[in-house]
Amino acid sequence: MILLGIILSIAAIGFFCWLLFTLAVFALPFFAGLTTGGWAYHTGAGWMGAILIGVVAGTAIGSTPWLRALLEPMLEFFRAIPPVVLVPVLMLLLGIDDTMKLAVIVSGSVWPVLLNTIEGVRAMDPVLTDTSRSYRIRGRLAYRYFILPAASPQIMAGVRLCLSIGLILMVISEMFASSSGLGYQIVYFQRQYMIPEMWSGILLLGLIGVTVAAVFQLVERRVLHWYHGSREVARG
Repeated sequence: MILLGIILSIAAIGFFCWLLFTLAVFALPFFAGLTTGGWAYHTGAGWMGAILIGVVAGTAIGSTPWLRALLEPMLEFFRAIPPVVLVPVLMLLLGIDDTMKLAVIVSGSVWPVLLNTIEGVRAMDPVLTDTSRSYRIRGRLAYRYFILPAASPQIMAGVRLCLSIGLILMVISEMFASSSGLGYQIVYFQRQYMIPEMWSGILLLGLIGVTVAAVFQLVERRVLHWYHGSREVARG
């Protein structure tokens, strides 16, 4: 077992060194593409739009039983449509510009946030509901101190999925119709048979995903410190 651990550690260190070397040698063209194409801005704006729409609409639907029953079949229908299929449709309706990229990200990544928010609000602890009614806490105060905090663990789980889906859809939208950005350059290097450059772009995309996940985990631990603390107490 010790020998196996040493071999795996050496292999991991070697892979990490190879990864750094590959990025240092071949990934420089991608940084220019990301800067000129506004890649980070489009991705961030798409994330923010999807999270805002998902939380606001999900809270309204989840807290209104008749509205949830009315919209649930339609939500399930649109959720089942793969976001990639909508790219040609959005290109036709919105044209080939930044608006199309934002629409692709929002339309595909809003669903985890929306559905998790609906379920989190719907599954609110009845004790909290009775408490807010007993103290006549309604409207904005009820959403601030009872509904949203109770649904926040599921909302954050939806946001985590939203980040990964939005990153994928941004790259796909650049592959379909763009002259700059990470997705465009990966396809360009593939068509030019520049294999090391192509793989460096894929590795760079993976590192961006790891970085985003690490930052989100820190934010989640900060926002949901009370939730993780209660779980640790329950396990103890």
